[in-house]
Amino acid sequence: MAHRLTLEVNGTRTTVSIDDPQMPLLYVLRDDLQLHGPRFGCGLGQCGACTVHVNGKAARSCIYPSAQAVGKKILTLEGLGTPSAPHPLQLAFIQEQAVQCGYCINGMIMQGKALLDQNHHPNEEDIKQALANNLCRCGTHLRIVRAIRRASEMA
Repeated sequence: MAHRLTLEVNGTRTTVSIDDPQMPLLYVLRDDLQLHGPRFGCGLGQCGACTVHVNGKAARSCIYPSAQAVGKKILTLEGLGTPSAPHPLQLAFIQEQAVQCGYCINGMIMQGKALLDQNHHPNEEDIKQALANNLCRCGTHLRIVRAIRRASEMA
């Protein structure tokens, strides 16, 4: 039996039909809404590649049941800014060239935004602690930290 869910994603209300209300929000975002910022990484909520914001808090969409998102505000990387008007955090990542392969960047930016929403001027240790559960193999960690510091200075 199909379940119809009305979600508010990036400020837009949309209704999707899914078979299982426990299906991870990540699949609805990527497959039904064609939002490819959140990535499938580990599928266990451990790597952070799938991070989105739910009511202003970072959440791992690969383990977040879709039905729990009803009535909540979902923000994905695509909802932060546009190519012509990027969010300050996106701009800082570009300026610091903080992307190598780019797979983890959705999670790094969304986790960075969650940090900056709570702490407008974090120090290096605050940033490293906030990103501790986001996995990356590329080695751009120093650039990522600098990008988040730069974004905090733009505010």
